[in-house]
Amino acid sequence: MDVGELLRYQPDRGTKRGRDDDPDDSKPQRKERGARNRYRDEDRAGPDDERTALGTADGGGAGDEDDAEPLDEGAVKKMILAFEKRSYKNQELRIKFPDNPEKFMESELDLNDIIQEMHVIATIPDLYHLLVELNAVQSLLGLLGHDNSDVCIAVVDLLQELTDIDTLHESEEGAQVLIDALVEGQVIALLVQNLDRLDETVKEEADGVHNSLAIIENMTEFRPEICSEAAQQGLLQWLLKRLKAKLPFDANKLYCSEILAILLQNNDDTRELLGELDGIDVLLQQLSVFKRHDPSTAEEQEMMENLFDALCSCLMLSSNRDRFLKGEGLQLMNLMLREKKMSRCSALRVLDHAMIGPEGSDNCHKFVDILGLRTIFPLFMKSPKKMKKSGVSEKEHEEHVCSILASLLRNLKAQQRTRLLNKFTESDSEKVDRLMELYFKYLEAVRVADKKIEGEKHDMVRRGEILDDDLEDEFYLRRLDAGLFLLQLLCYITAEICNSTLPQVRQRVMQILTMRGSSIKIIRHILKEYSENIGDGKSAEFRESEQKRIQELIETL
Repeated sequence: MDVGELLRYQPDRGTKRGRDDDPDDSKPQRKERGARNRYRDEDRAGPDDERTALGTADGGGAGDEDDAEPLDEGAVKKMILAFEKRSYKNQELRIKFPDNPEKFMESELDLNDIIQEMHVIATIPDLYHLLVELNAVQSLLGLLGHDNSDVCIAVVDLLQELTDIDTLHESEEGAQVLIDALVEGQVIALLVQNLDRLDETVKEEADGVHNSLAIIENMTEFRPEICSEAAQQGLLQWLLKRLKAKLPFDANKLYCSEILAILLQNNDDTRELLGELDGIDVLLQQLSVFKRHDPSTAEEQEMMENLFDALCSCLMLSSNRDRFLKGEGLQLMNLMLREKKMSRCSALRVLDHAMIGPEGSDNCHKFVDILGLRTIFPLFMKSPKKMKKSGVSEKEHEEHVCSILASLLRNLKAQQRTRLLNKFTESDSEKVDRLMELYFKYLEAVRVADKKIEGEKHDMVRRGEILDDDLEDEFYLRRLDAGLFLLQLLCYITAEICNSTLPQVRQRVMQILTMRGSSIKIIRHILKEYSENIGDGKSAEFRESEQKRIQELIETL
C-alpha cells in the first residue's frame, strides 16, 4: 500500500464539522449555498461515510470534543509546535530519501494526523492569531504544494473549516488576522495551482476541489474586495476551464458557476478579464444546452441561473456587449424565447442588459434584423403562465419586456425604427391598447403605494420626526418596487410612439385616456419625475443627454 492509499484509509476528513451540522441553526444560510451543499451531501452519502466512524474510533481530531479538555492558548501552541516539527521531519526525510517512500511514509501519516487534530482550532477563532504568530499559516500554505496530493487535500479541508463564514463572524479580530495572513501568502494563487493537479474522477480529490472553492467563497463573503485579486490570480481562467470540461454535471460544476457569478458582481476589471479570456463564448456555449431542454434537477437549474447572472453582469461592460453580439448571443436568446423552456425568463433578462443604454444600439439593430420583434411582441401582449417554475413574477416579466421596447425606441434608427413603430398600428392598434392597459394597471399600483407612504409621512410629522433625504430616498425606492419604474417605462414608450409620424397611434392613446377619465398631463408629470431621478450611469454627460431627450419628449407630447 503506497502513502496515498494509507492516507486515504486514515480518518483524514471524518472529523470535519460540516456546514449543515452547525449546532446554531438560527444563523441564516445563503440560498445558493444550501442547495449546492445538499447536492454535495447526496454525492457523499454511502459506504465511504464509515470514515467518520473510523475518525471517532481513532481518537483523532474534533470527534472527541465531548471527552477532550477545553483547549487553552498553551494547548494550541503545543499543537502548532507539534505540527511544525512533523512538517519539518517529513520534508527532511523526503529530501534525504526521495526514491524510497518507505523511509518517509510514517512521517507523512504523522503529519496527516496532526493536521486532523488542528481542526479543533476552528472552534476557538479567538486564538487564530497564534496560527499567524507561530507561522503555522505559512507552513500550511507551503504544504499546498506537497508532492502527495492527499496531504494537500487535508490542508485544504482544514483551511475550509478555519475560514467557515459563521466561524469567522464569531471573532472579527481573529478572522481579520487569519484572512490577512492568507491573502499575504497568496492563498488563492496556491489553491488554483493545486486545483490544476487534482483528478476529480477520484472522490477524495473531487472533495478537495469542492473545499478549495469553499475557502474562496468564505474569504470573498467575509471580504468582498478579494474578488478582484482572486480573478487576477488565475481563478477566473480555471473556473472557465472547469465549466468547459466534458464532465457529467456535479456539485463542483454548480459551485464553479456560483463562484463565477460572485466574482463578477460590481467588478468591471473582472468583467473585462472574462471578456479577454473568451468567457462570453464559454457562457453562451454552456447556456445553449438549455435552449431546447429544461434542467433535469433543481441543482442544474441553479447552475443555469448562476450562468445567466454571470452573463448579465458581464453585459454591464460595453466591450462585452460587442463580444456578445459577435458570439451570436442575440440569436441564442431569441431562440430561447421562442422555445418556451425554463430558460426563457432569464434570456429575456439578458436581452434587457444587452440592449439598454446607448451602448446597446448595435444589439438593438441586430435584434430587429434577426426578426426579434416577432418574438418580443407576443410576450408584450400576454405574460406567459409558466413563469412560476423559474421564480419570475408577472411584474418582473413585464418590466423586462417594456425595458427592451424602451431601449429599441431609444436606439433604433431609419428602417429598423419604422419597422418597430409599424408594429403598434397592426391589428387595429391592439398593441397600443395593451400598452394603455398596463399603464393603468401600474398607475393604480403606484397610487396605492403613494397613499400608504403619505399616511406614514403624516404620522411621522405628527410625532415630530424629521423627514430627511435618506428617508425620502427610501420612500422613492419603495415606490419603484411598487411599480413606479415600470410605469415610467410605459410612459416613455407612450411618449415615443405618440411623437412618431403615425397619427393613428396618438389618436388611439388620447381616445383611451379620455375614455378612462385620465389625461396626458399625468404622463408628462411621471416623465418629469423620471428625468429628475436619472442616475449618473457611467458619466454626468449620459445623465444630461437622457434628461434633454426626455424633456424634448415631454414638450412635444
